[in-house]
Amino acid sequence: MTTLEEILDGKIITILRGLDKETTLKTADALLKGGIHLIELPFDQTKPLSYTTDKIQAVCEHLKSEHVLVGAGTVLTAAQVQAAHDAGASYIITPTTCRDVIEKTKALGMVAMPGAMTPTEIEQCYHWGADIVKIFPSDNLGPAYIKAVRGPLGYIPMAAVGGVDLNNIQDFFKAGVCSVGIGGNIVNKKMLEAGEYDKITKLAKAYIEKIQ
Repeated sequence: MTTLEEILDGKIITILRGLDKETTLKTADALLKGGIHLIELPFDQTKPLSYTTDKIQAVCEHLKSEHVLVGAGTVLTAAQVQAAHDAGASYIITPTTCRDVIEKTKALGMVAMPGAMTPTEIEQCYHWGADIVKIFPSDNLGPAYIKAVRGPLGYIPMAAVGGVDLNNIQDFFKAGVCSVGIGGNIVNKKMLEAGEYDKITKLAKAYIEKIQ
């Protein structure tokens, strides 16, 4: 399958934000055991590119024999797109609508998932080449907003990111999204601090069961 097909098939992208490399690798293992194969490693704009690209490369190498796809998140510049690509990322996720980032992503043969909120932004992203448009933050307006926007813009694949949890994940898919991004509701910081990776695996399994 292509990267886009893998994302559409996997449906859940887990966001591993602010973790050190060792914790990132252990969390990726736990998620994989739970059935989640899509991982997003966001850039920290206050740190050097290598802070994120080193982790992207480490996860790609660590799980190269597994069926795992790593993407870069919070990508704001074309330079970050290039750095993520060189580290092994196969898709780019952004919180904003940026033509340069979308076009650079597509030029490198990667899947582009830019962030947008309004109908104008959503259509503009798609016009510039987005494969999926990330509705962000999706919890502020909820599934009803996505359902309404998909009335006229149903031809545009959309993802929900922000506030997706076990109680509402089915509502977002019923509203028409093709995938979701989930951070702390799966990658629970207290569980990680306690080294309870088995609980992360159980959470991942619970989310997978919800969407099957």
